Amino acid sequence: MHVHIVSGDGEAKFWLEPEIELAKNYHYSRQQLKEIESLVEGHYNELINAWQQHFGS
Repeated sequence: MHVHIVSGDGEAKFWLEPEIELAKNYHYSRQQLKEIESLVEGHYNELINAWQQHFGS
């Protein structure tokens, strides 16, 4: 499971399992990546549930 983050500043991909981990980064700064990772952590359960609803378990 993974999540893509896209904005005018860049694009990133984070693995959700087996643990949250940056997979790819295009143009985000370290500070932006820290903020994004914090948001991913804060919404982890929602992201997992949305993934499972969309793709199945």
